[in-house]
Amino acid sequence: MIITVSDLAYMIIPDKVLLTAGGVLLFFRMSVAPLDPWWGPFAGALTGFVLLYVIALVSNGGIGGGDIKLFAVLGLMFGWKEVLLLFFLSICIGSMIGGLGMITGRVAKGKPLPFGPFIVLGALICLFSGEKVIKWYTGLYL
Repeated sequence: MIITVSDLAYMIIPDKVLLTAGGVLLFFRMSVAPLDPWWGPFAGALTGFVLLYVIALVSNGGIGGGDIKLFAVLGLMFGWKEVLLLFFLSICIGSMIGGLGMITGRVAKGKPLPFGPFIVLGALICLFSGEKVIKWYTGLYL
C-alpha cells in the first residue's frame, strides 16, 4: 500500500520501505519459509534487479531506481521463476491501464507513468496464483 500511494503521489518508492521489506523477506525466506534451493531468493533478487536495470539502461531512464530495487526485493520473496511471471504481469497490466489512460486522455504520450502500482498488482497475482499460472503455462508447451 505504501509503495502504491507513494509512487502515485510523488513518483518515488522510498528506500526505507524497500530496505525494511528486503530485510524481513530475506529473514523469512532463509529461515521460516525457505524456497526449494537455498539460493532461490538470491537468484530471484538478481533476476529482478538485472531485468529492470537493463531496461532502465536501454530506455535512458524509462524505469526508475525505486522500481528496480522493488523488483530485487520481490525477487527475494518469489524466486527467479515467479519474478519473471511478475515482470510479465506488471508489463501487461501497465500496458492495458496506460493504453486505456491514453485513449481516455488521462495519460499523455511521453509523460511518465508510475510503474509501482502495476508491480504491486502483479505481485499480488503472483502471491495468490503464481504457481498455478506457471504450471498452466509450462503445461501448454511441455
